[in-house]
Amino acid sequence: MHMTVNQAASLVLKIRDAIKGANNVEVIVAPPFTALHHINYLLADTPIKLCGQDVFWEKSGAYTGEISPEMLKDVGCRYVIIGHSERRQYFHETDGTVNKKILASLKEGLKPILCVGETLEQRENNKTIEIIRKQASEGLKNIGNGQMKDVTIAYEPVWAIGTGKTAAPEQAEEVHYAIRELLHEIFDREALKETRIIYGGSVKPNNIDSIMAEPNIDGALVGGASVSAEEFSRIVKFEKRR
Repeated sequence: MHMTVNQAASLVLKIRDAIKGANNVEVIVAPPFTALHHINYLLADTPIKLCGQDVFWEKSGAYTGEISPEMLKDVGCRYVIIGHSERRQYFHETDGTVNKKILASLKEGLKPILCVGETLEQRENNKTIEIIRKQASEGLKNIGNGQMKDVTIAYEPVWAIGTGKTAAPEQAEEVHYAIRELLHEIFDREALKETRIIYGGSVKPNNIDSIMAEPNIDGALVGGASVSAEEFSRIVKFEKRR
């Protein structure tokens, strides 16, 4: 929940200019709902794509305050973030509601970014992989092989969001590998060729290179650093070391 329409527009214009030349990376921005319509016009004729921060699973109806997949698509969104830990924590999202949102978004032609992640207590009790497998498998229920090309999984350890703490690259890689193994248990290998697993959790310019050096990390879900064009552009232009 950052920025007015004018503030968001100013940031997007700076990001647009700062990432010129980064042609090997797909860049997505997710401003607040109030700024989506205006930002869509600013992104015309650029490779940057628009994303919603959340969505509801019904097409329309008496759901005051909610936004449907059709509404997001209408203002230019191609992607939507679903199940972010803050939505789960503050607004009591469940794996079941996350699944309904994903299915509704895919039906409307939006590409969902499914967020999964464990709390510090769960990690300390060695339940990380158990929690991640549960969130991912329940979030992906009833999704067909042909739909997985449009799904992105974002691993975001709750204890590393907004805290300044970051999972060590090898910690993140362990979870990403486990997620990929789970996906291969559920879906055909061919269906997963375009499915990306990205990392979110205090991603910064000073750690992006080491994060992206891990073989199973395909990208980043950037939080606080995304409100700075300078920091975000450095993340986009990470140094590939694979």
